[in-house]
Amino acid sequence: MVDAKAVTLCVALLASSRAAAAQRPDSSAQRPDSGPSLEALKRLSVEQLMNVEVMSVSRRPERLLRAPSAIQVITQNDIQRSGASSLPEALRLASNLDVAQVDSRQWAISARGFNSTSANKLLVLIDGRTVYTPLFSGVFWDVQDVPLSDIDRIEVISGPGATLWGANAVNGVINVITKDAGDTQGGLLSGGGGTELRGFGTARYGGRLGSAAHYRLYGKGFARDESALPDGQGASDDWHAWQGGYRVDWDPSTATHATVHGDLYDGRIGQPAAADIAVSGRNIVGRWTHTVSASSDVTAALYYDRTHRDIPGTFAEDLDIYDVDLQHRLRLGTRHDVVWGLGYRLMNDHVTNSSLLAFLPPHVTREWFTGFVQDEIAIVPDRFHLDIGTKVEHNDYTGVEVQPSARVNWTLSPAGTMWAAASRALRTPSRVDREFFVPGQAPYVIAGGPDFDSEEELAYELGYRHQSGSVALSVATFYNRYSGLRSLEQVSPPTAFPVVIGNGQDGESYGAEVTGDYRATTRWRLHVGYTELRVHIWANPGSTDTSHGSAESASPDRQFSLRSLVDFPAHVRLDVGVRALGAIAVQQVPAYGELGVRLTWSPVGNLDLALVGQNLLHARHAEFGAAATRREIERGVYGTVEWRF
Repeated sequence: MVDAKAVTLCVALLASSRAAAAQRPDSSAQRPDSGPSLEALKRLSVEQLMNVEVMSVSRRPERLLRAPSAIQVITQNDIQRSGASSLPEALRLASNLDVAQVDSRQWAISARGFNSTSANKLLVLIDGRTVYTPLFSGVFWDVQDVPLSDIDRIEVISGPGATLWGANAVNGVINVITKDAGDTQGGLLSGGGGTELRGFGTARYGGRLGSAAHYRLYGKGFARDESALPDGQGASDDWHAWQGGYRVDWDPSTATHATVHGDLYDGRIGQPAAADIAVSGRNIVGRWTHTVSASSDVTAALYYDRTHRDIPGTFAEDLDIYDVDLQHRLRLGTRHDVVWGLGYRLMNDHVTNSSLLAFLPPHVTREWFTGFVQDEIAIVPDRFHLDIGTKVEHNDYTGVEVQPSARVNWTLSPAGTMWAAASRALRTPSRVDREFFVPGQAPYVIAGGPDFDSEEELAYELGYRHQSGSVALSVATFYNRYSGLRSLEQVSPPTAFPVVIGNGQDGESYGAEVTGDYRATTRWRLHVGYTELRVHIWANPGSTDTSHGSAESASPDRQFSLRSLVDFPAHVRLDVGVRALGAIAVQQVPAYGELGVRLTWSPVGNLDLALVGQNLLHARHAEFGAAATRREIERGVYGTVEWRF
C-alpha cells in the first residue's frame, strides 16, 4: 500500500523555489483596465459599492449585485487601508479564499479546499496574463509582485470559471486589474521598513504622450527577513528583489482603446545549506479594444512571458509562454447577449535536472487551442436571466476537452438577487503529473504517470446577494464532486517502488461562504466574512493509495475575518483586521487567530504617514506545512511614507 504523503515534499520542492473590464462613468467605451478612482471608492456608499461593474463572471460588464457567482471585489481603498505589502497579503481581504503564509516568501492560496504550496485548481490573471505555471498547474507567488498602489481592484471568484477562462479555473479565479495610465498621472514616492519587512520603496511617474495617450513608469524593491523555525531560530530564507515596468494607454478615437504594458524583475532567496535561489523574468502584454456599435465590441490581446528559476541542488527552469486571445461581444435581438472567443497558447519549457529530481524529457513544447461561447438570455427582462455556454480546448496531453456551464440569475427585488449554477471544470495534466521522476535517475521511487488524465469537477452552487441602505450581505453555498484526483499507485506488487502518479482518487467538497458590509456612519465601515468547508477524498476500487487526499488538500474547516475602517478628524485613519482560522487536521497545524492594525495620518492632502502592525497577537505562529519542514511567521511592525506629487 502506498501513502501519497511522499509526493508532497517532492512537489513542494517545485513550489518553493483576463483583465477585467469596468466601465468609466463618463465613457461608453468598455476598457479592460478602467474603474472607479481611489477617491471615488472612498466616497462610495454600500449601495454604490454593490453597483460597481465586474467582468470576471461573464467576461462582460455587469453590476456586482446582479453577478450570478460567488464573487468578491477588493478595492484599491481596501488594499491601502489593510497594511498589505504584497499581493498575497492583499488577497487575505477576500474571505472566500484560503490564504496561508508558509515561510518568508512562500504562500499556499486556494478556494474551496485543495490548498497546498502547489495548489493547482485556482486560475490567477494579472491584466489578462495567466500567471500559473504549466510545470505544476499552480502559481509561484514569490514572483507575482504588483505595485499595490497601481491596482484598481481585484475580482475574486470562488467556484469554477472554466467555461470562460479555461482549464485550471476549477475552484476559483483571481483577476488582478491595474489602473489605466491616465489614472496615475504625476509622481508617487513611497518607502519604509521595519522588523520583518526590513526595507521597501516604490517610485512611479505618469505623464502624457500627445493628446490621446498616457504613460507610467515604475520601479520598486524590498528586503524581507527570514521566517522562524519552531524553536525560534532563523530559517535562513531571507530574500530581496526588485522590479520595474511601464504602461501606455492610447485612445485614437472614442471607440478604440489600446494598451501596452510590461514588467522586468530579479530576486535572490536564501535557503539553508545551499546557494541562494535565483528568480527573474519579464513580460509584455498588448490589448486592443474597439466598440463597433452600441451592441457589439471586439477585443484582441496577446502577451509574452519569460520566467527563470534556479534552485541550486534541486532544479532550474526557463519557461517561455506566448498567448493570443480574441473576443467578440454582440447583442442578438432584445434577449441575447453573446460573448465568444478563440485563443492559442504556446509553452516552451526547459528544465535542468539534478540528482534529486528530474523532468523527462527535460525540454518540451506544448500547445493549447481554445474556443468559448456564452449566451446570456433575458428570459424575463430585468428579472430572470439564463447564462449558458461552454469552453472547448485542445491540449497535447488529453486532446479535446469540453467544459460547459449554466447559470441563472433571478432578481427578486431591487435589493436582492438569487443565483444558481451547474458547471463542469477540469484540471488538465501538468509536467508534474506525467514527466516527474524522483530521484533524478533510475531506479525511481516516484514516476510520472504516462496515462494521467484530467481531474474532473462537477459543481453545483446556490447563492443570494442583498443590499439595503447601509447593509450588504452575500451568501453562497456549494457542492462539488471530483473524479480522477491525483494519487500514487503501486503498480508492481510486491515491489514497493516505483510508485506512479495516477487518477486513483475521487472526492467531494461542500460548504458556505457569508460576507457582509455595514456602513455604520459616514466615517465607520465594518466588513465581516465567514467560510465553512468540508473536503472528503477517498481511493477508488483498485487504487493502492491510502492517503485519503492528505497530499492534495490542506485547508481549515472554517475561517472568520472582521475588518473595521474608521476615519477620525484631523485626517487620521485607524484600520483594524482580525482573522481566525480552524486547525489544518492533515498537517496538525493548530487553529490560530491574529490581529493587524494600520494607523495613518495625512498632515497634507498628498502625504500619508502610516504605522502598520501585523500578526500582533503572537510572537510567532504556524499557518501551514508538515511538522518536519514547518516554518513559523513572526510578529512584524513597519512604518511607511507615501508622497504624491
